[in-house]
Amino acid sequence: MSPIGAGIAVLGAGIGIGLAAYGALTGMARQPEIAGKFQTAMIIAGALVEGVALFAVVVCLMK
Repeated sequence: MSPIGAGIAVLGAGIGIGLAAYGALTGMARQPEIAGKFQTAMIIAGALVEGVALFAVVVCLMK
């Protein structure tokens, strides 16, 4: 059962990063002058999502 949980965690992280990237690119297209702020926020959000996904995979594989 733990490989299924790890797969679901990775799938959720992929969806989360995809939605964050979509939002950032949409914002950059609407206001190109503040693309740097969007890029910084996107990198931070991506790191947080990946951190949670890594923690979830470790917990799933420990069980």
